[in-house]
Amino acid sequence: MRFGLDVMGGDFAPSATIEGAISALDSIGEGNRIVLLGPEDLIRKELVDRGVGEDRFDISHQPDCIAMDEKPLKALSEKPDSGIAAGFRMLAQGELDAFASAGNSGAMLAGAVTHLKCIPGVIRPCTCAAVPQEEDGAYSVLLDIGTTPDAKPEVMVQFAVIGSIYAKYVLGYADPRVGLMNVGTEDGKGNLQCQSVFPLLKECPHIHFIGNMEPREMFKNRAEVIVADGFVGNILLKEVETFYRLMQKRGISDPLFDRMNYEIYGGSPILGVNAPVFLGHGISSPLAIRNMLLQTKRMCDQGLTEALRKLFAAYVQESEA
Repeated sequence: MRFGLDVMGGDFAPSATIEGAISALDSIGEGNRIVLLGPEDLIRKELVDRGVGEDRFDISHQPDCIAMDEKPLKALSEKPDSGIAAGFRMLAQGELDAFASAGNSGAMLAGAVTHLKCIPGVIRPCTCAAVPQEEDGAYSVLLDIGTTPDAKPEVMVQFAVIGSIYAKYVLGYADPRVGLMNVGTEDGKGNLQCQSVFPLLKECPHIHFIGNMEPREMFKNRAEVIVADGFVGNILLKEVETFYRLMQKRGISDPLFDRMNYEIYGGSPILGVNAPVFLGHGISSPLAIRNMLLQTKRMCDQGLTEALRKLFAAYVQESEA
């Protein structure tokens, strides 16, 4: 398999991306290749400076770069020779098996939708985050974390379905429990959105829905899949990241809080499109880049995209029946 990496993506690129790619070489698997997309001369210099042979990677010369503050669709159109635009083009043409970048998140989302398209039946793609749990060093998945701030009820049901497949194939849960993030656990709680989506989740045959859950239960192994719209999910994620930074700033180490470090999981997959895509944090360190690449490989190894495609084919048939 060939895993594309946007070398110029992230605040500390290209140094952090190159170092992360090099550190991933020992775990990427025999026969697999990391394809570095970016200015060829710069990539070769970075490899030479680190004493790494150029033959360890494939290099795709892409001289342009989409900056973090550029408008996504305009940048993709005007900079076809950027790492992000070329990465999606190569992925759509089958020249890559997966693509990852810590660059402009809007451009990554726009590129995923315009170049790859949503899996048939998927209304909106989503992004997710790993949430550490108190017991057994386990993780749950929280989605959406910002892609769709005002999600309609039927879209949130699809988040639950997508999250269940992710929890099963990537996190290894046989029958993941799904909880709806709300202000109370009783049926009928919440705003109009939560009240509307609750019965739909309860009736969905593709998930193991356990009902509402409160934010204080997020780390208590109550559910393997935590569903929220992108607005609520993004706030929850940023609070988790803030708690981690506060602990680090005060020199406090705790096994649960240490696993809130984004570097461990590298970023977020963009789920619901027709190929594996991984979006890294803008401040990604070499460790985060390494883990972003390895998480991307795991998505490919587990056949996540194909599993989603098969399930949503059945989902469409049921909707039309």
